[in-house]
Amino acid sequence: MNRPDPDQIADLLKRHGSDDAEFDRLLPLVYEELRVMAGRQLAGQHRDHTLQATALVNEAYLRLAAPEHQRWADRREFLLVVATVMRRILVDYARRRGAAKRPPAQGRVDVEDAGIGDAFGADLIAMDQALEQLAELDLRQARIVELRYFAGLSIPETADTLSISESTVTREWRMARAWLRRALS
Repeated sequence: MNRPDPDQIADLLKRHGSDDAEFDRLLPLVYEELRVMAGRQLAGQHRDHTLQATALVNEAYLRLAAPEHQRWADRREFLLVVATVMRRILVDYARRRGAAKRPPAQGRVDVEDAGIGDAFGADLIAMDQALEQLAELDLRQARIVELRYFAGLSIPETADTLSISESTVTREWRMARAWLRRALS
């Protein structure tokens, strides 16, 4: 499969707000990237998890097409919005499934050992609440967690998306995980 031209995507992202047809042209170019992000999110879920990557991408598409997401300056901003939208979809899904706020220890997220796209278990709602609190304290750390944990980006991709150094991402990721570990325990 050919990788889409980043300049073409950037141009469509900038023009999206002025023309709905631009959004329709954008989706096929970023669809596979969205599916990869969704797949990372869902790969480690429990066996009884019924949400599929395609459904997550489709729901994200519907939310991204909403008027409040009418303009993105660039790919960076688009990825930030997508990470947040996917997080919201997964939290909504967990709430609908009646996930427990504090599950048994085997179902909890261990933020220290968590890798890209690791399972959230039933603790997704608690993770979301803790991430909201972290955002009030340090928005950049919360964004790093969203991009690493929810969007599945690597440290270099996160650094590029946030326009900061890889060492800053590594340091802030470590600090955010420590804060979340305390908040979730």
